[in-house]
Amino acid sequence: MLNECLEGLNINPDGVYVDVTFGGGGHSKAILSKLDKGTLISFDQDPDAEANAPDDDRFIFVAQNFRYLKKFCKLNGFPKVDGILADLGVSSHQFDSAERGFSIRFDADLDMRMDQSSEITAKKIINEYAEAELHRIFGMYGEIQNSKTLAKTIVIARLREPIETVAQLKEVVKPLVKRGKENQYYAQLFQAIRIEVNQELEALVEMLEQAAEILNPGGRLVVMSYHSLEDRLVKNFINKGKFRGEVEKDFFGNEIKPFEAFTRKAIIPTDDEIKENNRARSAKLRIGVKL
Repeated sequence: MLNECLEGLNINPDGVYVDVTFGGGGHSKAILSKLDKGTLISFDQDPDAEANAPDDDRFIFVAQNFRYLKKFCKLNGFPKVDGILADLGVSSHQFDSAERGFSIRFDADLDMRMDQSSEITAKKIINEYAEAELHRIFGMYGEIQNSKTLAKTIVIARLREPIETVAQLKEVVKPLVKRGKENQYYAQLFQAIRIEVNQELEALVEMLEQAAEILNPGGRLVVMSYHSLEDRLVKNFINKGKFRGEVEKDFFGNEIKPFEAFTRKAIIPTDDEIKENNRARSAKLRIGVKL
């Protein structure tokens, strides 16, 4: 939904914009094409991403997690910005790089780190986390129905030998999977582990709160999410200014929140776009306008 993202940003050619998920650079290059004297700051914690950075005086690459949005915008001389774009989830490059361990399609070491300097890997979680913690992660982040049994199965299996590869993990949990539902189950399991490895939801909460602080009035927050956990956080923050509970009101009954939703419902991809890119099928785009 590239065009929808660009339209959502409502780009001023001389404005300051932030792409907090640079990845392959597609969104950033599209934003740059609409700038004149403006500036684009792009974040990505994956060291592989910097190789895609354009050589452009209007462009600044920040090799950091977007949870440090406010700090690094200020350090680069831009304490206030006009638009922020976030395309959440795993980049195509990460999914397609077998050795990174993100995909169920390839056998590889259980890694799943977006930041390769991080000490927490999928292997560490699977082999060292307590059974109760695994139960929590699988249930909360993967929304797996038999998460308690799954956690117990993994803990018993790792007593025999460490679970170190994608293939080993799939083999261990195979007896728990309904026939014909293998890919869906493994995808939910890998999503849960990946979210824990990269602390994705905590980072998203921090980024959203900082976005509200650094956006100029009228500035746009454009966020594309790919699963309900992310979308719920984004929806609640844009609509209510908080992540749970009801919107707060002042003495006169006016809602206290930093954003106004640009559209009532999330924008979803067209059938044609899903045919071209199957990964877009679960995408939801939300836009907030800074009050």
